[in-house]
Amino acid sequence: MKLFSVFVSSLLAVYCVASIAAPDEVWSLTLADAQAIARERNHDVQLARTAIASARAAIEIAGAAPNPSLTLSTSSINTAGTGGSNLWRRPIDSVLRVDQLIERGGKRELRKENAEQLAQAAQSDFIDVQRQLRALVATAYADLKAAQEKRTAAIDASRLLDAMLSAAQLRKSAGDIAGADVERVRVDALRARNDVATANGELALSQRALALLLGAGEKNSNLQAADPWPELKLPQPLAVKQLEDLISRRPDVRAALARLEAADAGRRLAQSLRTRDVSLGMQYEHFPQPGDPNNSSGNSVGFSVQVPLFTRYYYSGEILAAEAARTSAEQNLQRVRAIAENELGAAWSSLMTAAERVRRNRDELLVAAEKAANAAEYAYRNGAVGVMDVLDARRTLRATRFDALAAQAEFSKAYAVWLAATELDDINDVIMNSR
Repeated sequence: MKLFSVFVSSLLAVYCVASIAAPDEVWSLTLADAQAIARERNHDVQLARTAIASARAAIEIAGAAPNPSLTLSTSSINTAGTGGSNLWRRPIDSVLRVDQLIERGGKRELRKENAEQLAQAAQSDFIDVQRQLRALVATAYADLKAAQEKRTAAIDASRLLDAMLSAAQLRKSAGDIAGADVERVRVDALRARNDVATANGELALSQRALALLLGAGEKNSNLQAADPWPELKLPQPLAVKQLEDLISRRPDVRAALARLEAADAGRRLAQSLRTRDVSLGMQYEHFPQPGDPNNSSGNSVGFSVQVPLFTRYYYSGEILAAEAARTSAEQNLQRVRAIAENELGAAWSSLMTAAERVRRNRDELLVAAEKAANAAEYAYRNGAVGVMDVLDARRTLRATRFDALAAQAEFSKAYAVWLAATELDDINDVIMNSR
């Protein structure tokens, strides 16, 4: 009866682990599917699209000519009474006037040039958001896949230790093993269950992180990465000319360059404020004279020209502000270029380091750990070693598997960052085809 109760408790423990692992209805995604969904539904992408629409509206605003103004006024109204019933014949001075501002110095063209460059910067920002999103989605996808495999490995390890605990309890009942050894196995089995719980938490966090990028919060608990790990293939290092070409074609660098061009147009626009604008006016005046039966002697027309006098202020503040804005834009371009160069160098270094870790973990450490675990279990079955040797070997194997998963995930992330930093033509084609 005692052996039966031990066996039932072991089955219940295995069932608990299996119930934790039982998946709900999953939403299986390839990386390509995830990238396509993110391009359509990601919140940052939608904001970048809105910024483009706003910048295009600014072009239309900047290119619009000033509207004329219409003025209708009356004066010389006699409050004691004007006499007569026909308003047109009463001695009231009525003026109809039209004024038109004539901009000089190319102000409208410069405003439009400034707005067009800012729109180009917004378009480049949109492309750069897509470029960064590509790396972020691939990184989140790698985290999700690593969390899935870590959870699977933790469940397998927990099941194995539960089975080992059941066997140890049976051997203890038969007098073949000490009670202290059974408790050691029990401690490792409980730790393995904790690993399962931790892996479940990491999986949930990874699913939420990817769902946020995809704009699919309602399905965050069902996401599953379906693609295999990328092959361990490395690109060729970049030559100096290739590096310079990549930096010049990066969308963030292009956006900074467009903002420099916009600031240059803004500086010239500020300088053009010193070119005087002219306001032209034309008016028709009606003032009937008493005793004029035809009501024609009081009609007249007039013209006016208005020119500002720069006697107190010569727009020096606007010009200084525009100069500072251009200097800031030029410094920002240098900063963005330096960041781009550093990012490419860091991406290459991270990729090489991650690849080396994958090779070492996969081809050396994991192989050695599996051999050591198999040898310890064989020796334990034949009475050559104690239970602690087996537990140590299995702990080492479990930790090595987790390290190998982490190394593979880091390589996938580094590879995604490298692709996002170098395959600029591909991302441009994808964006243009999705618009």
